Amino acid sequence: MRILKIASSLLTVAMFATSVQAASTEEVIASCNDCHGADGVSSNPDVPTIAGYSETSITDMMLAFVDETRAEVKTKYRHGDTSRQETSMIEIAKALPEEQIEEIAVHYSELEFVAAEQPFDEAQVAAGKKLHKKRCAKCHEDGGSSPDDDAGILAGQWTDYLKQVFADYKSGARGGDEEMIKKINKLSDEQISQLLNYYASLQ
Repeated sequence: MRILKIASSLLTVAMFATSVQAASTEEVIASCNDCHGADGVSSNPDVPTIAGYSETSITDMMLAFVDETRAEVKTKYRHGDTSRQETSMIEIAKALPEEQIEEIAVHYSELEFVAAEQPFDEAQVAAGKKLHKKRCAKCHEDGGSSPDDDAGILAGQWTDYLKQVFADYKSGARGGDEEMIKKINKLSDEQISQLLNYYASLQ
């Protein structure tokens, strides 16, 4: 019975991969938007907005999923046909040829990032700003709002998503630049909260 379940799971992944590979880039982008929101602007706090990220950062993120250096999180589609079987970024990225990944990266890099409107603790913003300048600004310029540093956008990104990113780095579930991981591991829960509130305030 266990072997049958494994075989069934592998068959499902294979069928998903085949359907994605057969799709045009436009169709894949439409599918991306069904989780990340119209034009890559997310309306779900646990799903990041990807519009406006640099081409390099999106490509690197996708290849990290291919290499499985990012944690796999199963998710349901948030828009369109929400009855579709849940998927994950690892499954999606592995099913795409690198050329198509690059085309998708170009598409989203040409769109505008829209900061999420979300609550934040004003009392923690000043401390978060100071901490960002001291610990993070070297790679995340302009308060984490610049796509040109190819490090993703922090300013105005959803807090729930960023909170999970910090947790994944701390647990070792997510790989990345060793120097950055060392810096994150040195942060206390209170300092992470300060940073999250600072980024949330940049709307």
